Amino acid sequence: MSIITRIKNAFSKVKSTDLIGVALRQQSISYFVRKTDESKGKVFENKGDAIAKALKALVSVEPLSGQCNLVLAHAHSQIVQVDKPNVPAAEIKAALKWQIKDLVSIAPENMMLDYFDGPTLAGGHEKINVVCVAKNDLMELVSIFNDAQLNINSITTEEFAFASLLPMQQDAVLFVCQQPNEEINLLIVKNGQLFFSRRLRGFAHIANKSEDELTMGIIDSLSLEIQRSTDYFERQLKQAPIKTIEILLPLEQEAFLARKLAENTNVEVKLFAMPETLESLRGSAVAIGATQLNFMEPNQGG
Repeated sequence: MSIITRIKNAFSKVKSTDLIGVALRQQSISYFVRKTDESKGKVFENKGDAIAKALKALVSVEPLSGQCNLVLAHAHSQIVQVDKPNVPAAEIKAALKWQIKDLVSIAPENMMLDYFDGPTLAGGHEKINVVCVAKNDLMELVSIFNDAQLNINSITTEEFAFASLLPMQQDAVLFVCQQPNEEINLLIVKNGQLFFSRRLRGFAHIANKSEDELTMGIIDSLSLEIQRSTDYFERQLKQAPIKTIEILLPLEQEAFLARKLAENTNVEVKLFAMPETLESLRGSAVAIGATQLNFMEPNQGG
């Protein structure tokens, strides 16, 4: 099942065929417009405003029109993994709301959630990944798009937007990725499916570190988290070993960090290759990925 929740505005008169990826961040909003004949991207600084106020300012000054895929930042969503409820499919969401109420900070009556299937552990034990957001916060964001006559085609999280950048391939790839000033994501993608995701804490300001500072524990800590993730994927999920680690981190020392990570593993580590015409927008990769979400077209949840 998908974490992507489609919210349609039946009354919109927008006819543009542009596809717009809008990625929310703590300190800025990144957007990317994919047109038939060209593409462009830009970062809009929020100047310390609340994200809704910053988003309202963005749509008031930028001439955007078309279908929008909105990507929520880590601060706007919570992800937990729980046992899959033993109820009919139509009742799963209702059951999950009460199953996770003590695991998240959102009250059940203010909770909107979706889910995607987690791993099946030894013995056929099924897990499920639940993504939840506060209904009042989400509705405030949606109303801003509607007021600007912009359709919201989908709402998703960084994990799926990043994963959509990877080409379809049979071998599993571990993707180390990050938006500027956000936490790092560790993703494992295989055959277009997100098998595994982890949000790492404590790495949001890694771009401010020098090479010396990176080597004083930060790279070792990141290497340890990568090793834990690969061990879980290979041993607990009984999957073939990961052969490639790809890096997409918005920092000047990205190549240096990749080389150092390679020294700590026997797996190939390489920088993720953006499309040549979009290399200058490397820091806006999530917004770009949001315009490619059809790559991972999911089975929609109820």
